[in-house]
Amino acid sequence: MIPLLKISIAFIVSYLIGSIPTAYIFGRVLKGIDIRKHGSGNVGATNAFRILGKGPGTVVLLIDVLKGSVVTSLVADLFGLSDPFMRVFLGIVVVCGHNWTVFLNFKGGKGIATSLGVLVGLTIAIASIRPVVFYTLLSWIVMFLISGYVSLASVVASVILPFLALIFPQPFAVMLLTVILCVFVVFRHRPNISRLLQNKESKVKFPWHKRK
Repeated sequence: MIPLLKISIAFIVSYLIGSIPTAYIFGRVLKGIDIRKHGSGNVGATNAFRILGKGPGTVVLLIDVLKGSVVTSLVADLFGLSDPFMRVFLGIVVVCGHNWTVFLNFKGGKGIATSLGVLVGLTIAIASIRPVVFYTLLSWIVMFLISGYVSLASVVASVILPFLALIFPQPFAVMLLTVILCVFVVFRHRPNISRLLQNKESKVKFPWHKRK
């Protein structure tokens, strides 16, 4: 009964941490706006950059990453859930909290920053996942610099993630996590994928991009 109680409380704590709508709070505090009614309408770091500026956007990004890493490291340890499967379980829960936050009628962000935080947190306890996280992040950076699309970089990196987990063999729990995170990211980016196919997606223009 006690282990079940610990897991239940850890579940609730992880979900609530993930549910903190960082971009929404910053929009309200800094500009008195509902960020859901501006830009892409998404409650995430990318839209925070676009609407609130680079400084606030960076803070939102860092906090959203921190949400994931805190859960898979500190929260898991606090409740004595050090088994890889339990860390992964809590990682999925915190991402669900971010994507479907109870504070905004279960409509949240797209989970990229928090998913990265989950993976970063896991590197503390599971050394084998470190190259997977490194090359996933590298693939995101390369794709973003080449295309200028945050959404495309996120989708590509998420699809690459499970394959990297195969190249650098991971425990079953971690393999399962990479697949679930990939599905979450692709599912949440369906509107972006549609706009990409129609060449209507917003992009960051770097000096090396050809101007039309």
